[in-house]
Amino acid sequence: MDPEELLNEGNSQEAGKKESPLVSLEKDLKLYSESIHEVAVEIMVEGLSRYPIFVAHQHEVKLGELILDRHDLNTEWTIQASTLEEFVEKGIIKEILKERFIKSYKNPDDFMCMFVIVPEGANFVYYPYQKD
Repeated sequence: MDPEELLNEGNSQEAGKKESPLVSLEKDLKLYSESIHEVAVEIMVEGLSRYPIFVAHQHEVKLGELILDRHDLNTEWTIQASTLEEFVEKGIIKEILKERFIKSYKNPDDFMCMFVIVPEGANFVYYPYQKD
């Protein structure tokens, strides 16, 4: 996938017709919101971590535990549950940057912390839980 496709930019008509993968991610997160929130609460209540992180991807990733499989759910994105501690242990978040991450971490009762992986790279995104 080209960066132009990810950002839905480009000069060709074909590129203009393609939807950014982030649009499909938002659609899936709306569908997954309640399930992700339940897992986040479980991670915190069981004392596994105060900082749940959910990994969103469309390929195979060896990080966290599978909770929502796109193949089983007929959706575009797979979600895996992880924690800040695992991200530090695997070197995704460097130990010296852990405190900065904690300070920027949004309220887990209101926002899911997503680590979104696309072919061009990965980044953290906070997405609000859907409220009824």
